[in-house]
Amino acid sequence: MRSQKRLFGGLVVLATLGAALVFVELYAYAGLYGVNAVLKRGGTHFVTVTPDDARIGESMRLALLPEPPVPTAGVFEWGAAQPGMETGEMPIVAAGQEVDRILLARIEPGRFRFEVLTHPAGNRDLDDWMRITGASLIVNGSYFDRYGLPTTPLKSKGTAMGPVVYQASHGIFTVNKEMVSIIDLAAQDWKPLLNAAEHAMVSYPLLLSEDGTTRVKSDRRWLAARSFVAVDRDGRIIIGTSKDAFFSLERLGHFLRTSPLNLKTALNLDGGPLACQGINTSGYTRSFCGDWETQTNGNNIILLQRVFGQRRWGLPIVLAVFPK
Repeated sequence: MRSQKRLFGGLVVLATLGAALVFVELYAYAGLYGVNAVLKRGGTHFVTVTPDDARIGESMRLALLPEPPVPTAGVFEWGAAQPGMETGEMPIVAAGQEVDRILLARIEPGRFRFEVLTHPAGNRDLDDWMRITGASLIVNGSYFDRYGLPTTPLKSKGTAMGPVVYQASHGIFTVNKEMVSIIDLAAQDWKPLLNAAEHAMVSYPLLLSEDGTTRVKSDRRWLAARSFVAVDRDGRIIIGTSKDAFFSLERLGHFLRTSPLNLKTALNLDGGPLACQGINTSGYTRSFCGDWETQTNGNNIILLQRVFGQRRWGLPIVLAVFPK
């Protein structure tokens, strides 16, 4: 009996030491964000798939055809969530069927304020952000590194973050006292724009510029749930998140150019499982995060999959919308 107790005690000690070693290694590699991403969220890895693989969705298999069907917008209507904010769900139709759906919000900037918020520890998912901030809307923001820190310049509550030296040729979402806007950085320096803003974030690619072109240069086999922020020709801010993964970035840019949203500019935000959108108003609620993402490794298509668990990913950067 004593030997069994000693053996059990030894196993407990080894397990504790092993867990402590994993924690230390994760923290050394990626700080608190890495610890939370793996131990709390389950972590991810990539597996190789084929274009007709059963592990990917039907919409993705259509998108990976040599000649993918051209998507068009299905019929949808805007509904009032609260004064100054409307919501809708736009069906995306291709090959005679719905292949995706874009969750939309249309916001009058005169009635709402927009804030870029950060929390690099990665222990706040969409619902956490909604609860903690009390925002009417939360959408995931731009890109970050393995520590949860921004990899593009941004500004939050007057404080600049991210790289000081950065080459940007796509777009910046800016918020100041005068207006909320997306500015094309093809011929402008981001630094004065960031300095003049109270909240801002540089992101890429610019899905739609004012001249009607898209600035996407990515592999069409990169598919994911997508989030974007846009400005329509009436000056309203459009937030969109796709539910499935039919869209490559290039296909999304071309679709938005001809969509019934009447957009002037559109800027891509981070995608895949991080493509999240939440709304909580007196008239409407929404809570969605994507699942799918493929990339490429040479000629191979690789699919992002969870190691374990089903918890939503932490969001180190978000765009939050509050009533004024």
